[in-house]
Amino acid sequence: MLLRTKIGCEIKAAGGQDASEMTFTGYGSVFGVLDSYDDVIEPGAFSATIAKFKKTGVWPAMLAQHGGWGITSQDMTPVGVWTEMKEDERGLYVEGKLADTPRGREFYTLMKMTPRPAINGLSIGFYARDFKDEKVDGKRIRHITNVDLVELSLVTFPANGDARVEDIKSGQRSSIRDAERALREAGFSRSEAKSILASGYKSLSLRDAGDGDAEIAALLRRNISALKGEEN
Repeated sequence: MLLRTKIGCEIKAAGGQDASEMTFTGYGSVFGVLDSYDDVIEPGAFSATIAKFKKTGVWPAMLAQHGGWGITSQDMTPVGVWTEMKEDERGLYVEGKLADTPRGREFYTLMKMTPRPAINGLSIGFYARDFKDEKVDGKRIRHITNVDLVELSLVTFPANGDARVEDIKSGQRSSIRDAERALREAGFSRSEAKSILASGYKSLSLRDAGDGDAEIAALLRRNISALKGEEN
């Protein structure tokens, strides 16, 4: 049986500035949508394959463009790993992490571009195990009810019109929240903590500060600059 690949998903990208934060979430397939291959994935189609790879630990690969032409080893080298897959009422929900490699960072950058993402599609590669045919206006529609999922790829041209990035989270926002929490624990009020993060420690009146406060001020200035990506 030939391996079929299908572009039909919707993804949400999320990630921070370091490799550990290059994560995204989305949908590898949306149920009930007729795609450009005249296939419709039905609810429950992924339940067996998800149970199998979660039991064995052998998960579908995360490839780029289904491995391209497969001419070189790089074509079939994954760009990251899938960390979660499950079915919900909409489709195949997935969570993934891009690798800290040139290709992984490249895809992360492309997914985050403005004014629009340069790449925002996912595509599933699978064996169709069970399906039912339907004739509609002389065209054969395949309703797929059971698949063996082999890989999910990041792709440029999704066949499914719903296959778009919806959300990107910045790891920096999490860092700033952590910094605000640390300032609150150090004794600053919420308004003072927000003021420090927005304008720096000089936003507070420290003209009468002692040596200890001055040391704290210097440390905070360095940390705030680092959070904002500024040079000291």
